[in-house]
Amino acid sequence: MEQNIKHTFFILIGIVALFVTWPFAFDWMSKGGNILNPVQFFRDALAPGGTAAFLAMDMAIAWIVFMVWVVFDTRRIGMGMKWGWFFVALSYIGVSMAFPVYLVVRERFLDRRSATASTAAG
Repeated sequence: MEQNIKHTFFILIGIVALFVTWPFAFDWMSKGGNILNPVQFFRDALAPGGTAAFLAMDMAIAWIVFMVWVVFDTRRIGMGMKWGWFFVALSYIGVSMAFPVYLVVRERFLDRRSATASTAAG
């Protein structure tokens, strides 16, 4: 039950993240921005300086860490690297959405694997 509450919370946060962040992305794209070009995206985000630059750099570093971690984590836990690459691609929609979704998928995968191992051993 507690697991379901946590997973629901993570998914809701991911959905809220889409609705909170994407209006800014649409505005930026309407002015010529290309969401599939992270170099342009972060260059434009850094341009104003100050808080925007801090948040852009913080997010860029967190995004890089997420992309490397998720690929190797999916391989390490047995999901397969193809799932890691799927979540890397999904992170282009937004890390604040992809990360909580990955956490739910990861935990459910590990729970199923554990249940299968228990059944096979029992």
